[in-house]
Amino acid sequence: MSRVVEVTLRAIVDSRGSPTVEAEVTDADGHRGRAGAPSGASTGTHEVLALPEGGVPAALDRFRTDVRPALLGRELSDAPGWDAALHRADGDDEFRRIGGGVATALSIAAAIARARAAGVPLWRSWLRPGLDGSGRPMIVGNCLNGGRHAIGGPEFQEYHAISSAPNPADAVRAAIAVHRRVGEALTEKFPKLALGRGDEGGWVAPLGSLEALELLSQACEAVRDETHLPVHPGLDLAASEFFSDGQYRYRDRNLDPDGQLAFLVELVDKFGLKYMEDPFEEEAFDSFAAFTKAVGGKLLVVGDDLYTTGLARLERGIAEKSTNSVLIKVNQVGTLTDTFATVDRARAAGWSTIASHRSGDLPEGWLSHFAIGTGARGLKCGLLGGERVAKLNELLRLAAPAQTSP
Repeated sequence: MSRVVEVTLRAIVDSRGSPTVEAEVTDADGHRGRAGAPSGASTGTHEVLALPEGGVPAALDRFRTDVRPALLGRELSDAPGWDAALHRADGDDEFRRIGGGVATALSIAAAIARARAAGVPLWRSWLRPGLDGSGRPMIVGNCLNGGRHAIGGPEFQEYHAISSAPNPADAVRAAIAVHRRVGEALTEKFPKLALGRGDEGGWVAPLGSLEALELLSQACEAVRDETHLPVHPGLDLAASEFFSDGQYRYRDRNLDPDGQLAFLVELVDKFGLKYMEDPFEEEAFDSFAAFTKAVGGKLLVVGDDLYTTGLARLERGIAEKSTNSVLIKVNQVGTLTDTFATVDRARAAGWSTIASHRSGDLPEGWLSHFAIGTGARGLKCGLLGGERVAKLNELLRLAAPAQTSP
């Protein structure tokens, strides 16, 4: 491979219209990679800072003075060295100086250029030890929003269709069918209400948390009956968002941690849930562990805010058996090198990983390559909206390469 001759960073906007950055990396042979930085609305306390104080303008200034000079002339093939240079340019574990979004965009853009220079698909350049790239992730498809993604809706943040058909085309088809069913049920229930969709494409409606779950469960059952495909309900509670003063605060009840545990175990059994993310607040390793012990054999118990893709917190979760799965978001730690360390540790422990988008995302397909290369159990990327469909369509391309006409 050759050395990097150009690195650029520009201001763009994400799917929410919020300012973010996009990076381009080019080597001496003309191989170029480009990637933008997504951003979250519901963020964990322990994830790196997306942008420095002063926002995108400050990030661009520091890129010009501190980051670009540290990257120009580097050997493109040295991925760990590239990411280490980003850490040195910042000097802070939380990327407070240059911004975790800047680091993410530059790390992924370099990886894309690197794969092009090597003449291999992106997923292959990210292939983890012991994998051959033949696995395909289930779809974790957002059908209905609440919490921070839909103010005035349910307390639970996301209601998912968990679509696990081995063929990605079938999995995508079933998940979208559930989304459509949910929309039809809401139209029937609220015939005079102008229904909308949240940041990640899920429906938004004035429903209670259990009311919404009942509706989702019925939609999944109807699609299973019609298609004979495995699709089941799942939840991302983002419980930190409605936890305060030791209580999980719902409109009709307040629950202490033991009450929350009993409540959620009941939901798993009643609705046949196959996925539950962040059922407790982000410091409750013990509550997660009790829940996983009770129902972990029935579904994926996923930590997002609990871990924020961080290796040290994951080590604690493994030691305490807090979950059986971990959500993976590159921009929570800032570089691919840091992300792969967490992925590899989770896999060594026998845990599942879920490759995830952010609520403020971009119409790019690299996350599907990441899911395949890392052997992710699931791809959480939403179902509708250009930035979500870009990932689904890339997964479909990888699963079924284009056929040429005779």
